[in-house]
Amino acid sequence: MARLLTRADEAAGGRALDAALYGLAGLFALITALSSTLLPHRAWGSVAAWGYLAALLVTPFVNRLLLTWATFAAVSLLPLIIQAVQRAGGRLDRAQEEVSVVEEMGRGLASTGSPYLGRAGIAALPAQDQLDAYHPYQPGMAVFGLPRAWLGEHWYTDSRVWFAVVTVAAVAWAASLAAPSDRVVRAVQAATIFPVCALTLATGGDDLPVLALCLLAIAFCARDRPGAAGLAVGAAAALKLFAFPVVIVLAVLAVVTGRWRRFLPGAIGLPVLVLIPPLLTDADAFVENVIRFPLGHGLVASPAQSPFPGYLIASSVPGGRYVASALLVLAGLAIAALLLRRPPRTAASAALFCGYGLLVAILLMPTTRFGYLLYPIAFLVWAAALSRPTGATAPRGDAALYRQ
Repeated sequence: MARLLTRADEAAGGRALDAALYGLAGLFALITALSSTLLPHRAWGSVAAWGYLAALLVTPFVNRLLLTWATFAAVSLLPLIIQAVQRAGGRLDRAQEEVSVVEEMGRGLASTGSPYLGRAGIAALPAQDQLDAYHPYQPGMAVFGLPRAWLGEHWYTDSRVWFAVVTVAAVAWAASLAAPSDRVVRAVQAATIFPVCALTLATGGDDLPVLALCLLAIAFCARDRPGAAGLAVGAAAALKLFAFPVVIVLAVLAVVTGRWRRFLPGAIGLPVLVLIPPLLTDADAFVENVIRFPLGHGLVASPAQSPFPGYLIASSVPGGRYVASALLVLAGLAIAALLLRRPPRTAASAALFCGYGLLVAILLMPTTRFGYLLYPIAFLVWAAALSRPTGATAPRGDAALYRQ
């Protein structure tokens, strides 16, 4: 199977699979534009479909990496800017709920020192407002809401604009650290133009900077720069709990390779540092938003629902939530045991651990979103980009990348 995928990826110098990707993504965008019940998604599809079509038509003639970035601009950045401008002009249907949630976090941080509202404060709100009052992200996410808190409602203060800035910078930096190859082109595509990434960034976007910073951390590990890797993944963990499994995997890699003294200060220090202000202001509000609510113990239920095994078990089996949670814990213990028994020794193997581990977690979580699949997809494709090609000689300075 792996050999078949490799042959498909290499056909016509990678352009055959590029064309298939652009064609299928364009079809997905068109179907989204015509049938989605989410208005921001429909708006994305009506713009992105044309971008994918244009990319498909010029695939045989344009440099692959250049075309990847141009397509990303057309199918993600352009619809993002259009929606941000329309939203600033008064349209209320041009952003997913997480955009306003992050901006409310920024306002809370700017005014009170904490981006969270406590349980009593949420309970005092009208029932229809309680869901949006929950902010289930790490305190660092509030930084993306500060431009709107400080400068007012403009298109350039839309939190998605700043998600995009960090995403582009981190992915481009990560790609520049990898040895140039066709696999790097595929890796950049996995983090930018795959519909699950392009749609997410244009309409909501909070997962993309987390993913991009994790990829940058793995790329730094590949270049034997553990200090920079720690800062990158620490920044990701300061934004969202989803990055903590990546912190654990890269910490094991750092211990195995003897780089932990330089890796751990940033990887652990940054998330702890951003916790200090909200914990000093109202520790229970942090717990209510970041711990209780995602676990299903808030005043209202999370809308994160996708037909994966964990959700289906939780919703259709008696005591299903406990069954799904138990399966998730057992899977986590199995992965932890494998991590200790056969720890990653290269950045590529660490990326594989992250990809497969998060895939299992996403499938078994009682509350999850289809969009979370962007994490394992990107990690698994980047693992291939960081692997040593058969018969290749390790480039100078890439000892950690190719250490076996």
